[in-house]
Amino acid sequence: MTSIQQAFATIIEDCRPDALVSCGAIATSLADAWQRQHDDCHHYRLDSAHPNDGFPLPGTADLALVCDTLEHHPQTTGELLLGQLRNYGTHRIVVAAGDDWPFRVFIALGFQRQGLVNDGDRELTLYSYNLDHYNPRRRWNNPDHWANPHMWDKARW
Repeated sequence: MTSIQQAFATIIEDCRPDALVSCGAIATSLADAWQRQHDDCHHYRLDSAHPNDGFPLPGTADLALVCDTLEHHPQTTGELLLGQLRNYGTHRIVVAAGDDWPFRVFIALGFQRQGLVNDGDRELTLYSYNLDHYNPRRRWNNPDHWANPHMWDKARW
């Protein structure tokens, strides 16, 4: 099993973000290291004690990393954090959460379970949200397959 640092470092390297949001000590230290190596990278830090106070963000981020945050807040505060990251246009969000956060909460917000990582003595689940893969284009979801396509944009009822 990989550690949270290894998982986040791999994700940062794969994503190669120009703008990055971090919340939590591990996420912030890795984001700081990435910013030092890439001068043109913007790093927005959220305080894990009050994560929702940092919104709205000064700009749109390519990647957000969240760890050691959700476990210390009520579920409504965590949902608000994840929802704001998503709604302010963050392209990819990766969250490490403990067992006290139910799977259904992440699914409801459009996240996918990616696997397990360890953080010292505890096991965390890694969830990710990717705007590019959130709602794939479906062949059937267009006017050609709706009722009366020949009447599209001709009649109002």
